[in-house]
Amino acid sequence: MPRKGAFPFLLFARMIFFRKNSLLAVLLLHAFSLLGSAAAAGLARGHRRDVLPGPKGCDVFSGSWVRDDGSTTATEAYTGFRCPIIDPQFNCQLYGRPDTDYLRYRWKPASCELPRFDGLDFLTRMKGKTVMFVGDSLGRDQWESLVCLLHAAAPQSPSQLVSADPLYTYKFMEYELVVSFHREPYLVDIDVMQGKRVLMLDDIAENAEAWRGADVLSFNSGHWWTHTGTLQGWDYMGEGGQYSEDMDRMVAFQRGMTTWANWVDLNVDPAKTRVFFQSMSPTHYSSKEWPNPVSKNCYGETVPTAGLNSTAPPTGQEQVIKSVLQGMKSPVRLLDITALSAMRKDAHPSVYSGDYSSAQRANPAGSADCSHWCLPGLPDTWNQLFYTLLFYQ
Repeated sequence: MPRKGAFPFLLFARMIFFRKNSLLAVLLLHAFSLLGSAAAAGLARGHRRDVLPGPKGCDVFSGSWVRDDGSTTATEAYTGFRCPIIDPQFNCQLYGRPDTDYLRYRWKPASCELPRFDGLDFLTRMKGKTVMFVGDSLGRDQWESLVCLLHAAAPQSPSQLVSADPLYTYKFMEYELVVSFHREPYLVDIDVMQGKRVLMLDDIAENAEAWRGADVLSFNSGHWWTHTGTLQGWDYMGEGGQYSEDMDRMVAFQRGMTTWANWVDLNVDPAKTRVFFQSMSPTHYSSKEWPNPVSKNCYGETVPTAGLNSTAPPTGQEQVIKSVLQGMKSPVRLLDITALSAMRKDAHPSVYSGDYSSAQRANPAGSADCSHWCLPGLPDTWNQLFYTLLFYQ
């Protein structure tokens, strides 16, 4: 039976053919059939939502958050009750967050549409490969999100989780796909000398052994470089055989990032391995940064900041990251989530964390977690962008 788009043309041509029985009718029949098929194909293409319209080089990181009460948001794929891997600190649904509006927004680039995250497509394309996230807890946030999205696409498919800190590995057995997280917040090595932890600004060899052979590497770093006191992860900094108790933190970060960049340039074959770097994930501890706050921090916020993503001056860490990436020989894609995430004051765990005591929950002004992100939630959009860069750009 002919396609609907071709039917009027075929009917007209066949009437001529049977009446005149001419060569012209035969030619018309063939030509109109082609036109009808082309029209039908064009109509089908117009209704595909997973194709990016416009130029391939669309800036997917510039845009706005739009309310979407349908089932097209990345966060609709799973819940905090059904994904087997969500850490208590990210599982806002399980630990009592009462509102759900933060799950109702999707990212809309200004000049194109994002392709829908297709978990089965990801599993199929990446069959037999290894995807590894390396960095701090914001990298872990994204890793857990990706595992949840893929698990939701194939919930009955056998899988295996191996946790051996600092390396966490989730394997989708049927697809022979490994999705890992390597917890190394500084990227560079930390050696122990005479009982003291030394952050080696010029050495990355030990950590990097775990990264060899990965097909996709996604790194992040920056937050831990400014920690002090009990949150500081080292006692001394070392470089070139010299050791110091401290130095300008952005200088140290620049040197550590340069060591990482040199390792990538020397050891990663771009023909075999794709490399990404996640930009700085913003925090929302001061409600002075946005209009009409409901508390002193992110607690109680339920909607994103309206409008296009901001053009706030980059932080010191952001400047270092972009400077180092620009100086590299290897092609490293920046997963530039900073500005779009800065609009999501509503998407943090706040006090709805499984790691919090009742006393901490009762004191949101002093306890709210406004740096990590709920799962499901914002990191699902990071992975939608990750998926776009991997397969569409």
